[in-house]
Amino acid sequence: MANTYTQLYIHLVFAVKNRDSLIKKEWKNDLEKYITGIVQENKHKLLAIGSMPDHIHILIGYNVNQLIPDLVENIKTSSNQWIKTNGLTKFKFEWQKGYGGFSHSRSQLDQVVKYILSQEEHHKKSSFRTEYLEMLNRNEIKYKEEYVFDFIADNCKWE
Repeated sequence: MANTYTQLYIHLVFAVKNRDSLIKKEWKNDLEKYITGIVQENKHKLLAIGSMPDHIHILIGYNVNQLIPDLVENIKTSSNQWIKTNGLTKFKFEWQKGYGGFSHSRSQLDQVVKYILSQEEHHKKSSFRTEYLEMLNRNEIKYKEEYVFDFIADNCKWE
């Protein structure tokens, strides 16, 4: 639509089903490149991506012509199939249902990018469970424990 201008930044977070540590260091960069392609193909701008063995963070400049749930479903479905097709894990790989989506202002971008790119260092001190609940609380998002990701373990270290 003519004369419509937007500038929206969305930080997406989602986990491997059951918080299984299935994303391996050997192929995490390839996964991140693959997901970058999906984001760009859908006309969003990838600003940062960072995966850990059991979850992923993606910061995008959001294209309002696509619903966020549709983008997340596309990323999950396509990357899940890509992991299976390439035989990257001998275990059944699935993304967990649901995701976190957090908006940020332009002035916060540098801080959020640094945060996403330093996930490995961050998780030496803090679990994903703690991190995710802090994000929900900091953004004043009301949630029910039974609908938050299944947290089986509080470790997320590269093997």
